Amino acid sequence: MTTLEPGSFLAELTAVERADLETRGRVRDFGRGDVLFTEGEQSTWVAVLMAGRVKAYSYREHGGEALLAVRGPGALLGEVAAIDGLPRSATVSTMEPARALALTADEFMAFLQAHGRVSILIMRTLCQRWRDADRKRVEFGMFDATGRVAQRLVELAERFGVPYERESVRITLNLSQEELAGWVGASREAVSKALRTLRRHGWIETGRRRVIVHDLQALRRHAR
Repeated sequence: MTTLEPGSFLAELTAVERADLETRGRVRDFGRGDVLFTEGEQSTWVAVLMAGRVKAYSYREHGGEALLAVRGPGALLGEVAAIDGLPRSATVSTMEPARALALTADEFMAFLQAHGRVSILIMRTLCQRWRDADRKRVEFGMFDATGRVAQRLVELAERFGVPYERESVRITLNLSQEELAGWVGASREAVSKALRTLRRHGWIETGRRRVIVHDLQALRRHAR
């Protein structure tokens, strides 16, 4: 059974709520790189991620992706457009093979009407996302590219890290340097330089789409 991310939408549902949700939806499988939602399109359905990871991003004016978030098993996707009826605010695509429970916007709204407590859970999640977005805007003004890369690596290690050798942590999410650059709001060259700096300190080790954190506490101190 896939392990849900702690605090995710699905992890917060009761057994009764989850059973009702599953009866209303249909399971869909996706390959790596498949697009679930496209920025600007009108909302027609909502997804609950059962397995795999996805990224939400927007296209930059001068090309490339601005990575907005990475979601794992248990995440609710596309709910904002279903609730407010406006076009999608971001594109969502899979980073690996994934499985999701799909509901039409009407089915999702009927589920919320039947379970008032779940609406409160969604409100809390949206508040957390707004706070996180505010924090990242502050970080952008306060930290250089190396500091912002350190912050994202700390986040990735805490969310997607598994024990490695001794006290090291291996980040299981495979992000390219382009994707990391889009996340921290810097050029690929600036991110490459930041990673070299962190490697030189001995805090991380990198390979092709691989990052091992050898000193998470040092990264945390640098990120602050």
